[in-house]
Amino acid sequence: MTLSFNDVRRIADLAYIETNEEEAHMALAQLSEIFNLIEKMQAVDTSAVEPMSHAQDVVQRLREDVVTESDQREQFQEIAPQVEEGLYLVPKVIE
Repeated sequence: MTLSFNDVRRIADLAYIETNEEEAHMALAQLSEIFNLIEKMQAVDTSAVEPMSHAQDVVQRLREDVVTESDQREQFQEIAPQVEEGLYLVPKVIE
């Protein structure tokens, strides 16, 4: 895909980005390089490559699911400003 100078100016206008002529030419050069790289990457035959979720074959180490904290709910509710039926009451913020 090739971009023209007018395309870059139009994109900048749509994105509400103010650019002068020099910045637009620099953006055109950078975008052209990006599009050329994309074209090269799309030209590579990847039909024999199996999709993967990560570039390296990594596995997460999992730990045993064990409770490590003691239940302190009663202690926390004792010091709370307002509690009703085991729930913390907070002031209404939105009416």
